[in-house]
Amino acid sequence: MYFGYFLLAFLLCFLITPIIRVVMRRFKIVDEPKLEKRKIHKKRIPLGGGSAIFISFFLIVFSILFFTDKLQDNVGLNHLLGFFVGGLILMIGGFLDDKYRLKAKQQIVAPILATLVVIAFGVGPDIITNPVGGVINLQIFQLTLSNVVNWFWLADLVVFVWLMVMMFTTKLLDGLDGLVTGIVSIGAMMIGFLSLQDKWLQPDVALLSFVFAGSCLGFLIWNWHPAKIFLGEGGSLFMGFMLGGLAIISGGKIATTLLVLGLPLMDMVRVIIERIKKGKPFYEGDSEHLHFRLLQSGFSQKQAVLLFYTIAFLFGVSTLFLQSSQKLIALTFLFVLMMLLGVYFSRKK
Repeated sequence: MYFGYFLLAFLLCFLITPIIRVVMRRFKIVDEPKLEKRKIHKKRIPLGGGSAIFISFFLIVFSILFFTDKLQDNVGLNHLLGFFVGGLILMIGGFLDDKYRLKAKQQIVAPILATLVVIAFGVGPDIITNPVGGVINLQIFQLTLSNVVNWFWLADLVVFVWLMVMMFTTKLLDGLDGLVTGIVSIGAMMIGFLSLQDKWLQPDVALLSFVFAGSCLGFLIWNWHPAKIFLGEGGSLFMGFMLGGLAIISGGKIATTLLVLGLPLMDMVRVIIERIKKGKPFYEGDSEHLHFRLLQSGFSQKQAVLLFYTIAFLFGVSTLFLQSSQKLIALTFLFVLMMLLGVYFSRKK
């Protein structure tokens, strides 16, 4: 069953993507390499490819919801509507940015609105796993308003920070052909396999994860180097948005997601620190990211992307066997690896 829906999502996105490509070319929503020196491609490439993933994913998910009983227990209508409306906001905001090249303070509006929509639909973890043992109950931290409304502020704060971090990690990672799409699909599959383990046993979450992974891989065929279409602003944000959302719905599998996205996440932190030290705005783009540094060191695009895939896959697979405390050790190891790379590249001209 899981493979069937995975394959359906893969084929649907694979067929939708060239249609989106034609539409984006028609409306002249393309990436102009001559507008930014750090662009590594030379041709005009259509943007907005993330909308193909968005359409194929939700088309299949809502079909499953309305015509079967396979989405129950852990996945409610409020979850799907929250992420659908939030994703739609990201698609619209991304479309405007791809077309009109919005300023940084305008770009951040859509991610904030999308996250607030998810919170408004009541999506949030009741508990998260404590790395040193047991769980942390987020529902005990509440604020009573007028003796009527109980606001679980810590759960909402966790959702807001988590989704924003995930979105901007994938946004800033989107620098090489197929990089974001492949890593996010690995993360989704790991959440899917983890959700099928006896300890968790969340078949509906697993189904959702595999459908999302299938949609990502269907797009990856067109996004692999040399890319025929790019995710675009909305697509790069949507990838982190949905992967972070799957981690929340699955019961707070934050450590699993962090291990898959750990390297690019820590690279983002390193680059932001470097920009602040140099007195540059932290949101200003440059060529300091690890994937650009690998290209400067002699890697080809495919080699750099495959290296990221390998690291994400190995750390992702480890989550299927590690306990919570062991995942914390793995995250520490990943942090040390990133710091060593940061020191190496900061000293290397």
